[in-house]
Parts: sequence; C-alpha cells; structure tokens
Amino acid sequence: MPVDLYYVPGSAPCRAVLLTARALNLNLNLKLVDLHHGEHLKPEYLKINPQHTVPTLVDDGYPIYESRAIITYLVNKYGKGSALYPEDPKARALVDQRLYFDIGTLYQRFGDYFYPQIFGGAPADKDKLAKVEDALKLLDTFLEGQKYVAGPNLTVADLSIVAGVSSFEASDIDFKKYANVKRWYETVKSTAPGYQEANEKGLDAFKALVNSLLKK
Repeated sequence: MPVDLYYVPGSAPCRAVLLTARALNLNLNLKLVDLHHGEHLKPEYLKINPQHTVPTLVDDGYPIYESRAIITYLVNKYGKGSALYPEDPKARALVDQRLYFDIGTLYQRFGDYFYPQIFGGAPADKDKLAKVEDALKLLDTFLEGQKYVAGPNLTVADLSIVAGVSSFEASDIDFKKYANVKRWYETVKSTAPGYQEANEKGLDAFKALVNSLLKK
C-alpha cells in the first residue's frame, strides 16, 4: 500500500514531512490539497482528518495528522535505528523537547506575528515580533557548541525547525543575525538529504504567495 501525503507545497509543516521522507529515502504518494477551493473541508477529507489541516499522512489506511507526529512516526516505522529519531531515551527526549519548542514557541510565535499580516491585512505587531526574537535567542542558545539542535547528528527536530525558520525569509525577521542560528541553518541546508527538492521549492511557493497577498 502506498503512503499518501495530503499536502500544500508552501506549508512549512508539509515541508518538514517531505524532508523527513527524503532523509529516509521513502517515496510518498503526494496528494495536493486545494485550500483555496476548500478541499480540506470536504466530507471525505474531514473523515480522515477532522481538524481539516495539512499535512495529513495515510499509511495503509491509517491516518496521522500534525507534522511532528507524522515525522516521528515515519522514522519509527521506516527508519529503525536511525539517528533521525534516536532510540536512546535521553537523546530522544532532547529531540522531543526541540520539537515541542518548535510547535509551542518558535513556529507558533512566528505564525502569531506574520500570518495575521499576510492573511488578514493586519499591521505588524512589535510585541509579537519581540516574542519571535526571544524564541530565536533561545534557539541560538540551544545551538551553542552544537552542530545540530539536538546534538551532533541531524534529527527530525532539525528538519521541522528548518522548515519553519526558512519561512522567516519571507518576512522582515532577520534570523541570520544570530550567529549560531545562521551557522546551523547553512549546515542543515548543505547536509539534509534532498533539501532543495523537499524544502526550497516549497519555500519559493510560500514566498510567491506572500508577495501576491501583500500586493493586494
């Protein structure tokens, strides 16, 4: 049975899944979801994902949503023993911490700051921007003396965070002023398997969307 991925190219969470699949050398059956025309709200989609979000993975009839749950599932099933999601409890806990930091702090604050501007025409909020900067300072601290966000090896935490942080390029947030973040960003870009195909193409789509929305 194929592993289906319902996705949108510009979405950072979707790109995290694509990066993970490439790192595992796993072929996904890609199913584009047209959010503009409400495909995610149709009964057949709601049946597999009541949250009507992307990405959604369906593996042999089993649906999983929330990108960070998807990427850890993929390694657990298709990458046993892989350093992408280490089996040692302490090493795995650190990866999990970084993933939770990503969804609950870093990417969440970016979304709170930037998405109201592009999707709702709201003005930039300095207080929300300050919270993004605080999150980036934390990321910079995590990376002190570390090659990757959870230690010496590339993990799914890097793939999730880089998908989100790369999206900052479409905004006015200068994440590269943080030396450790900049170094890590360039390292992941050059070492994550299939980075250009799995992330850069979708990032270009996201930038194009942002440009079109800001011109309205």
